[in-house]
Amino acid sequence: MNVKERSQKMQRRAFLGLGAVGALGLMAEDNRADAEDVAGRKPNIVVILSDDIGYGDLGCYGATKVKTANLDRLAAGGVRFTDAHSPSSMCTPTRYSVITGEYAWRGPIRRGVLSGVAPLCIKPGRVTLPSLLKEGGYTTACVGKWHLGLGEGETDYNGDIKPGPLELGFDYFFGYPATNDRVPCVYVENHRVVGLDPNDPIRVSYGKPIGDEPTGRSSPESLKMQLSQGHADTIINGISRIGFMSGGKAARWKDEEMADTLTSKAVSFIERSKDKPFFLYFTPHEIHVPRVPSPRFRGTSQCGVRGDVIQELDWCVGEVLAALDRRKIAEQTLVIFTSDNGGVLDDGYADGAVRDLGGHACNGPLRGFKGGLYEGGHRVPFIARWPEKIKPRESGDLVCLVDLLATCAAIAGRGLPADAGPDSFNVLPALLGKAPQPCRDQLVMHAGGGGLAIRKGPWKLIPKAAAGAGKGRKKDKAAADVSSPAGELYNLAEDLGETKNVAAQHSEIVKELAALLQQSSDNGRSRP
Repeated sequence: MNVKERSQKMQRRAFLGLGAVGALGLMAEDNRADAEDVAGRKPNIVVILSDDIGYGDLGCYGATKVKTANLDRLAAGGVRFTDAHSPSSMCTPTRYSVITGEYAWRGPIRRGVLSGVAPLCIKPGRVTLPSLLKEGGYTTACVGKWHLGLGEGETDYNGDIKPGPLELGFDYFFGYPATNDRVPCVYVENHRVVGLDPNDPIRVSYGKPIGDEPTGRSSPESLKMQLSQGHADTIINGISRIGFMSGGKAARWKDEEMADTLTSKAVSFIERSKDKPFFLYFTPHEIHVPRVPSPRFRGTSQCGVRGDVIQELDWCVGEVLAALDRRKIAEQTLVIFTSDNGGVLDDGYADGAVRDLGGHACNGPLRGFKGGLYEGGHRVPFIARWPEKIKPRESGDLVCLVDLLATCAAIAGRGLPADAGPDSFNVLPALLGKAPQPCRDQLVMHAGGGGLAIRKGPWKLIPKAAAGAGKGRKKDKAAADVSSPAGELYNLAEDLGETKNVAAQHSEIVKELAALLQQSSDNGRSRP
């Protein structure tokens, strides 16, 4: 089938009823029927949510300058999606959606990301991905980046830190509060900072400087990694961060050791989870800035340090897969690998990411970068392997990370309450290759600046009001007409690179998509 035929087929499918509630009801029935295919022994579930990996960053998605043997092997043994999306092009809102099954723009995170002293942004007691699986008999763990806030009010890191991951349904947590370029640069295990000396309490500020430690602004000569923008506050491990920190010196991490530390915790959880099915939410720090690989990975790729940390991430995935093999449970384990948003190059540190590209395109053929509404901001790798149930293949089905809640509910045989996961669709039939029609027929996309766009079939509308949010983190040089008062309309089946704004030629589609976006916003949900 050529591109034109695919486009015509997708257009017919898209406009057999933009608001066809009855059809969605039939889809829900089909999804429940397909869930019967996994009845019986519940599979282990491992979700690996990487940070800032773009659509073109892996060998199995076309990269040639980096080696991702473990991820390529994962893809060869499972289904590799080509139309998968993060619900936002920024990390905190995407992670909120993964845990809650709700678009973050409906709730507390309309724009930007949380600081390292923000309170928990998800109310304990609501249905979450870990709480649903825990009630279904799973042992649950989160290892790695959290970035959804901790505690009540401004976080105090010197005592019990709660509520947090454990109050949302995880049995075990080992990770770090925000991002690796933000303070505090410490690990938290369950409710306590790891290795904290009570005689050296932690103080954190995102306003005025505290303490007398050097900053990137005051002592640039102390830096082992120079800045390109921002990141000029307290220096930790020779790298200046966002925010000010004093104390906690014995508890501070070393960036070069983070991959080993977090991966060992993930592997340990797998090895000690013997009696019940388990859910591991593994969220590596890579490849977020500052990009500081272990010495054994530095210089190993053909596209600089950014490529080096991709290869280190691939090693992390390989260690998890090896642990499943050692325990002889790989066959009955669903492993999902994906990313919280699209790729970005210069993200605040002068690490040579742009200079050393060597022809590598982090988002492949896509336009835009992390933070924006173009496809490069939110179309991400999505690989699912489950040897007992998934046959190796490529899939063009539309899926989103917000769908993990409803999908895992079906896998675990759990009913999803009507008021839970308002934007989470059960895409289990797409995973299993048994979807006679799309499991998800629409998607709202969210930019770091708060703008929204809407997708239906092959059509994507970026409203005029959100057009500025579509550019992302790097000046966009693509030749597109953004002067239309209707905004930007693209037919992704014919123009994946979003180079031709066809809003003026398809005013009726613009009108229908704008109405659908308004309906989704007004209704407070998109799940049938």
